[in-house]
Amino acid sequence: MSEHDRAVAWGEELQRIHRRLRDALALTRNAIDDAETGAGTTADPNADAARDLLLYCRGFCQALSGHHRGEDAVLFPELLADHPALAPVITQLSTDHSMIEYLLNGLAAAIETGAPAAEQLRHLDGIEAVMETHFRYEEKMLVGLLNASELAGTKHGYLGPLAE
Repeated sequence: MSEHDRAVAWGEELQRIHRRLRDALALTRNAIDDAETGAGTTADPNADAARDLLLYCRGFCQALSGHHRGEDAVLFPELLADHPALAPVITQLSTDHSMIEYLLNGLAAAIETGAPAAEQLRHLDGIEAVMETHFRYEEKMLVGLLNASELAGTKHGYLGPLAE
């Protein structure tokens, strides 16, 4: 563990990762729009846009899933051990993670099968709605507590692949 990890304001790190995930969602939305309009740079602009869409979708889906896996496997159990009264909050957050994973799988399937952009965007809209509600609740309930915590693990272990 680095000296930097020991000095982390964990709640602020959580908020930073949420901002990066929001940015990744926006890039995915742009990639869907580009694929629909055929924006691209090669002789086959639709092929470029489709490749970009797969790249952004996979990156966004993996980053969001990895963030939630880190929370579920490492962060939440440690928080519960120190703060058992958080059990209802952690249960709700874990339930949200399951719902978001289900929605991510739907988006990935829609993109993989070449569903129309309108359908892909509906999947993304659902993810965004649940994700935003989840992020706001998580930040409201945990940021202050996390900022006051001196967790022993690493940012990547607690918060997933977007942690630096």
